Amino acid sequence: MLTYALKLTCTPGEMVEADVEALRAVGFSDRDVHDICEATAYYAYVNRIADGLGVAVEDWYPPDPPDGHWPGDATGEPEQGNDP
Repeated sequence: MLTYALKLTCTPGEMVEADVEALRAVGFSDRDVHDICEATAYYAYVNRIADGLGVAVEDWYPPDPPDGHWPGDATGEPEQGNDP
């Protein structure tokens, strides 16, 4: 599911039926696939609208990390500090 969502977010023009089939192959229903697609696309849409309107980041949001990425954000690094 996360592979699908990442591809849809980063390279939407490269999505193909095989991406949907991969989700079905691991047990996601057509409704599940729709929901995954819709949630991923909506998140991107809302962020594009906010960016396009110059909406400022909330005061509580942390600043960008000095090296340009957060631990665990598609870099292969494990996330830290999120254990329940």
